[in-house]
Formats: sequence, C-alpha cells, structure tokens
Amino acid sequence: RCLHPSPQSLSGTAASSPAITTASPTIINVMLWMKKEAYAETTIRATTKRLRYLQRNCNLQNPENVKTYIANKQCSNAYKESLIEAYDIYMRSIGQTWNKPFYKRYDKLPKIPQEEKINMLISNASPRMALILSMSRDMGTRPIELTWLTAADINLQNGIVNITGAKHTIGRNGKLRNTTLEMLKQHVLKRHLNANDKLFPTKSSSISECYRKLRNTLAEKLQDPTFKSIRLYDFRHFKASMEYHKTKDLLHIKALLGHKDLRTTLRYTQLIEALESDEYHCKTATNIKEATQLIENGFEYVTEIDGTKLFRKRK
Repeated sequence: RCLHPSPQSLSGTAASSPAITTASPTIINVMLWMKKEAYAETTIRATTKRLRYLQRNCNLQNPENVKTYIANKQCSNAYKESLIEAYDIYMRSIGQTWNKPFYKRYDKLPKIPQEEKINMLISNASPRMALILSMSRDMGTRPIELTWLTAADINLQNGIVNITGAKHTIGRNGKLRNTTLEMLKQHVLKRHLNANDKLFPTKSSSISECYRKLRNTLAEKLQDPTFKSIRLYDFRHFKASMEYHKTKDLLHIKALLGHKDLRTTLRYTQLIEALESDEYHCKTATNIKEATQLIENGFEYVTEIDGTKLFRKRK
C-alpha cells in the first residue's frame, strides 16, 4: 500500500515522472467539473467512489505512483481499467496529460440464473422490490431504466411499457406479464401516483444495494450460496436468453434489449448453448383457460397427446 509516500520513498519514481505541480483539486471540484462537462450522474458517482479509493491509497499528485499501485493491486483487469479511467478524468479536470496505461479486459459470457431461483427471489422480496424484480424479469431492463419510468410510461390496460434507453441503448417498448401488471396497479394506487410521478423515485445504486441484501439473506436462509452469484443485471440476461431460445430471432432480441449494435446481441446465441442440457418443468392443459395460464407463466407449447396439450419451461 502506498499511503501518500514521502518524497524520499518516491525519489526514483519522481525522477522519471515528476509529480504534478498544479494544485491538486478536491474530489468535489472533480465532481463539479464532470457535471459541467455533462457526465451522467451515475458516472460521476462511480468516478467519485474510485477516486476516493485511490486517494486513500496513493498520491494523486504523482501519476507514476498511481500507476504503480494499480499495477500491483490484486484484482481483475476490468477493475484496474475502471480505476485508470477515473484517474484519467481527474487528470483532465486539471488540464494535465499523462502516460495512460491500458488494461485489456478478459471477456466472459454473462451468467443465466435459473427461473426457479429468480422466482424465489421475487417471492421473498418486499412488495416494492418484488415489483422491481418482476419488471426486470419480464422486460430485461437495466436497473437505471426502471428509475426513469413514470406512471405515464405504463399502459395499465395492456401492460405495454415505454422504456427510455440508458447509455449505449435505444428507447423501446416492453411487455409485462399479467401478474406483474397487477402488482404494478397496486403500487400505483397505494402511492397515489400521478402521470408524471416516478414509479421508483430512487437511485439505481440504492436498488442494487437492497437487492444484494435480499439475495444474501436468502442465500443464508436456504443455505444455498449460489444465490449470492446472481446479480441484478442477470435478470436482463435471463430475459434475453429465454426470448432467443423461444424465437431464435436476433433482431427481435436486439430490439428487446435496445442494442445499437447487433454484435452485442450475438453474445446471447452463445449463452443458449449452455442451456441445451437444462431440465424442464412439464405441465399439461386440457382446456383454453389452463393453456392460457401456462403461457402467461412462461411455458411453451410442445405437442398434443390424446387431447391433452403438453407444455414445458426451463427450470
């Protein structure tokens, strides 16, 4: 750890790359600069968190000291890259240049949680969190996109939702299951929401924090540590993967997720390969009402035997 090293300890480094002579800005000043430069609030918060971390462990006025600390830190290249990007913003905010290192991220396919576990998380959540998770499951939204929704964005008759796309995505429509739509109607009535009122007037980071508490509590309760590996963002991967499995239509998935580039959507074709050996829940229906209920709950029609329709859904 290099907690504000003395000039003597950095003499070798300072000789090759002298410390910044400009007065070091406070983190508050960096935040104000970012806001003036039209950075998103979420980016400002994340950058502030990482700069404070670096400030506790490094001398921000010495770029070589910061680079050495990050290089020696035991963490993923993705996290190192995020620290470098935060410090690069710091340097630009004071008009300084530096030799910015490059860390290559190792690409990993996202994980797909089982629907059974997603439903268990929903059933053990508070009414508000259960609604948030159900909407994420049904539409594949990012958490921040849910915080932007207003009552006017929802058609409470058919469950169509007008989604404002977050960074790197475009606006689109989503469709809620009937059970989720009923939960949403109760939410709107209970809180007396007007058309322009936000459904969830909070930050996406707060939603994520509440979700992690729920997930970890359930993992301890059921003595199942696999729940701790399910991220809130995995609900989006789940929706995309299930839809691709049903339709095999990449353009449909691209529109569903709001991707601007089809190459991003192509990742989900690889995800489905991991699902081919998964087990199924099987149900039967002998009339239209039973078949309708199964379809609304995510079951897909397989075949008909002796007048009985067979449906299946991945576990």
